[in-house]
Amino acid sequence: MNEQPNIIFIITDQQRFDTINALGFDYMETPNIDKLVKEGVSFDNCFITAPSCAPARASLFNGYYPHTSGIYKNADEWKHGWIEDLSKSGYTCVNVGKMHTWPYTTPCGFQHRFVVENKDRYLEGRYFYDEWDKFLKAKGFTKPGRESYRQRADYEEALGAFTWDLPEEAHSDVFVGDMANWWLDNYPIEGPLFLEIGFPGPHPPYDPTQEYLDKYIDKDLPLQEVTDEEMAGLPPALSGMRVHNTEVDHDSIVHSLNPTKEMRHRQRAHYLANVTMIDKKVGEIFDNLERKGLLENSIVIFTSDHGDCMTDHGQSQKWSMYDIVNRVPMIVWGPKFFEGGRRIEDLIQNMDVGPALLEMANAKIDPHMQAKSVLPVLKGETWQGRKEVFAEQVKDKNFTCSEYMSMIRDEEWKLVHFMGEDNGQLFDLKSDPTEVKNLWYNPKFESKKNEMTTKLLNWYMSSQYEACKWAEPWR
Repeated sequence: MNEQPNIIFIITDQQRFDTINALGFDYMETPNIDKLVKEGVSFDNCFITAPSCAPARASLFNGYYPHTSGIYKNADEWKHGWIEDLSKSGYTCVNVGKMHTWPYTTPCGFQHRFVVENKDRYLEGRYFYDEWDKFLKAKGFTKPGRESYRQRADYEEALGAFTWDLPEEAHSDVFVGDMANWWLDNYPIEGPLFLEIGFPGPHPPYDPTQEYLDKYIDKDLPLQEVTDEEMAGLPPALSGMRVHNTEVDHDSIVHSLNPTKEMRHRQRAHYLANVTMIDKKVGEIFDNLERKGLLENSIVIFTSDHGDCMTDHGQSQKWSMYDIVNRVPMIVWGPKFFEGGRRIEDLIQNMDVGPALLEMANAKIDPHMQAKSVLPVLKGETWQGRKEVFAEQVKDKNFTCSEYMSMIRDEEWKLVHFMGEDNGQLFDLKSDPTEVKNLWYNPKFESKKNEMTTKLLNWYMSSQYEACKWAEPWR
């Protein structure tokens, strides 16, 4: 491929797979993302490498598992990735919005960075002053956050769902979308463009404007039932995390062990409304790229870093291995370069898009990269997805009740392992696709548990061997 395409990489934060109308979820209002699905290629079984922001994003932008790169959790040092290779290949590399590198402002291959981070920063970067903070300060606005939300009488029942009462232009997702368009309107573009647009939403606080909330608040929205039987089968690490999240209001959410249906519906409506707010900005960015004459030679990627339980499985947010956390949208649009209107069912990891982009950009690809390029299937060639996907999570300020959790998933089974513990999760995904019947303790499935555990161990050992090859130049 001789001509280097523009690459527009749009990534949301904490967006579940079941939040896009064109992917089969008719309660959603996402006309602009739907366009990407209908004209592009959707990888319908794309899985992250870690159920938290920084390690999932680091894998996406470096092509390695967390245990290879050493980026296991938020605020682990992350300074490098394949964006540097795009920059060396002549790309103008620009970040507008969230990346979640650490430090937040490290170049990471970008020539221009306009950093916007979590809406409600507390555990790391609490006093970091990003572009959005500056905008709010210049406008004379007080940024909403847990300190102000705690003053509300309904704080402990809200589950992190609040309406945005400042002007719409001051909302973080609106601000990021508008800033991306501002950059396109005002900066000269020399050579091919890599533009990463990181929307802070729909990560909590779930804070749409009333206009967007009205689209969902009266809808019949799907809520997965949480049963006593499922809660009894939880491993101690997840039972403990449920309690922990009632005691610490991460991201302005006070979790409830027994939320009412009304509480759950209200939270879900706020979250989905945030997605529709982002969808509008995606459309505006798309239109602006077309006006600028950039779209024809562009590849647009739309994805997220992980999902959100939103009280499904009795859990708050992420830090677990359920598909609603680990499975994310991955849409690649580029009519000039490959046939669209396709949905790929094969398993992939989110990082597998990286080497495909590098190859299309004629950029250097690390030969030891653990990502597996999806370029052949994009080009319509014979291709086989992964047999299994993997994820891992270490103990942090949120996941507090286990030292290390890892997951293996194939097309039919999932196993979740807790290091040094005699408990875990085993799901038959064919008969139990919503993952509510934990078979770990059932002696009838002992052989399957041992088989999956062995595969998980082999993955860890083989990837460590690959990491040795990757590390050779640094000796």
